[in-house]
Amino acid sequence: MQNFIDRHDSKIAGVLSCYDRVVITGTIPGLCYAEGMTSFLYQQNIRIFDYTKWAEPLQKEIRTNAEKLAFENNLKIEFIRRKNFRKEDRIQEILEKRGNQPGLVCIFSAMESCSSYKPWHDKESHRTFLKNDSGRCLHYYFYFIDPDLGLCYVRVPTWAPFRLQFYFNGHNELEMKLKKKGIEYKKLDNSFVAIENFDQAQFLADSINPKRLNEKLNQFAKKYCPVIKKFTQGYYWSLMQVEYATDIIFHRQTDLAPIYEELIRTATYSVKPENIATFLGRKLTDRYQDEMGNNFNTRIEGTRLKHHMGKVSIKMYDKFNLVLRIETTSNDVKFFKHHRWVEHRDGTGEMKNAPVKKSIFSLSVLTKLMKESNCRYLEYISSIDDPTPAILDLKKVSEPTRDGNRSYRGFNLFHGEDQKLFEIISRGEFNISGFRNKFIRQCMPEKTSHQISRMIKRLHKHGLIKKIGNTYKYYLTKLGRRVISTGLKLKEMYIIPTLRGYAIAN
Repeated sequence: MQNFIDRHDSKIAGVLSCYDRVVITGTIPGLCYAEGMTSFLYQQNIRIFDYTKWAEPLQKEIRTNAEKLAFENNLKIEFIRRKNFRKEDRIQEILEKRGNQPGLVCIFSAMESCSSYKPWHDKESHRTFLKNDSGRCLHYYFYFIDPDLGLCYVRVPTWAPFRLQFYFNGHNELEMKLKKKGIEYKKLDNSFVAIENFDQAQFLADSINPKRLNEKLNQFAKKYCPVIKKFTQGYYWSLMQVEYATDIIFHRQTDLAPIYEELIRTATYSVKPENIATFLGRKLTDRYQDEMGNNFNTRIEGTRLKHHMGKVSIKMYDKFNLVLRIETTSNDVKFFKHHRWVEHRDGTGEMKNAPVKKSIFSLSVLTKLMKESNCRYLEYISSIDDPTPAILDLKKVSEPTRDGNRSYRGFNLFHGEDQKLFEIISRGEFNISGFRNKFIRQCMPEKTSHQISRMIKRLHKHGLIKKIGNTYKYYLTKLGRRVISTGLKLKEMYIIPTLRGYAIAN
């Protein structure tokens, strides 16, 4: 990332990384699955087929509470009938009139799908229990401005098991922190285009407090879904969708426009599945079954390039022609892994690399993991932005090098076994976990172990790879990554298209 920033230092006002859109779900432990709700009803001496009768008074209580809050805040509950209704647009209209002072902004209601249960009697086992079901019920959207989090909403269903949804935006949260610290800023939509002190702003963005957030969510649940007071468990809050953005803010639109045009054009064609896996810190194997690919979109605001791997993606787009945004989005935070304590079913435990937990207390861990994804992507586009140094490096490794009295020939990235070798060692899984002689041999079965060893020796003498101490693993050096990235891009984007053009012309 630093290469890109250093290169355009005079054009860049600052860099900021923080959460963008965060969606959290709240479930009541013991009631959020059919077997648990069945056990709860039995404990309360409620007949399973009286489930609906038990739930109806709770539904009325939520509706009464919504009407009460609307009356106390001099609001009218707006029922949404149109499918293409955009709540965000309506909220902006209201905010322009009322201002941004803390408090309840608006209440929407809508008939939407919800999870539920249905009573069931099994004639063979003679058991009566609840089964999972789905239906539609009235939902309330409470939009409000919190003094710490900014504009948020809580989505409350009026039917059991009362699964809540909470939304906040990390840029709004940072805005509230900047106001409290008296730091001047300029914000357009959900992007900062100027900040008085970027270092202080980054410190504030990194200081997210999951414990404090958990306390706030419990307060919101009691206020907007009062039926929770009837259950001793309280809500468990888990991460549903998380976006983490790294913004490079330019001084002028004319500074970013030519740079972004070249980046978006080149990255659209050069980013391969193994690159996507590397950006996201994963190892791409033959067992991977989910979808992967690139999507280029033209929007009203501009263009956007999205690389996706299953439920996780990384995007690059410009905001107002002033901000270059790299954003990692996850719809399943378990995609990411980190070193943590893992408890086994037999009561034992160990420290190991394991998926991130969905709990909101994982936000601190995700800050580091998702920022690293953005940095790896920025490191990649840094070579796209200015390939000149890498082209000089390419020329250097194509020439012989000496070690004492022995000479090692150079590499030809565009022909034969050298090209195949570079394509192999540039694969995403090797960038993450390194490679060994046997891994290359599996990809080049026509070569013996001794021949592969000589290839590795050449790579090492040219400074393209480095060996990890006390292991047989090798990793690409910075020089190696630059050379291979540039060579493969030159071949795919310039050499092959040019030769194809000559062939068609003749």
